[in-house]
Amino acid sequence: MERITVGYAFCGSFCTIAKSVEALRELAKLDINIKPIMSDIVYKTDTRFGKASDLIKTVEEICNEEIIHDITSAEPIGPKNLLDVIIVSPCTGNTAAKIALGITDTPVTMAVKAHLRNNKPAILAIATNDALGASAKNLGLLHNTQNIFFVPYRQDDPFDKNNSLVCDFTLIPQTLEYALKGKQIQPVIIK
Repeated sequence: MERITVGYAFCGSFCTIAKSVEALRELAKLDINIKPIMSDIVYKTDTRFGKASDLIKTVEEICNEEIIHDITSAEPIGPKNLLDVIIVSPCTGNTAAKIALGITDTPVTMAVKAHLRNNKPAILAIATNDALGASAKNLGLLHNTQNIFFVPYRQDDPFDKNNSLVCDFTLIPQTLEYALKGKQIQPVIIK
């Protein structure tokens, strides 16, 4: 994985962002370049899980790069062939649906669309409360889409949130290794 450039995109599953930041820290230990990307919501919203300004500062320090946070800045990712792989972590049901249906109305969805035009891997680190409900059909479409790979996921709270799936963020580096070879890490559904 030496000398590759990874796009690392955050979406608004705010309760899982801390785990995603830890995964980003692990990736930063490798000999790779990381271009951070954030959805508008993550870039601008303070929540009970933390302030947007603190997250921005942390991510920019880890990556040593400014965050791409608008559609105009994300669009050149494709034409300039800036990335070897893009990781969306966390990837919400909303973002997964937009990627599945080709909707590009956020910096993250534009970055993924622009990147996929180069026939290179995109990795989705799913974190959504409706993965086994309304979002299931979109995840099914994405599982059958060329160059889309998934970080292995599980039901995170099957009794109180029975439609919820969250990936194992610690498996992002291994998923990246497989995706760069054009393979889906297995098993996708874990205990």
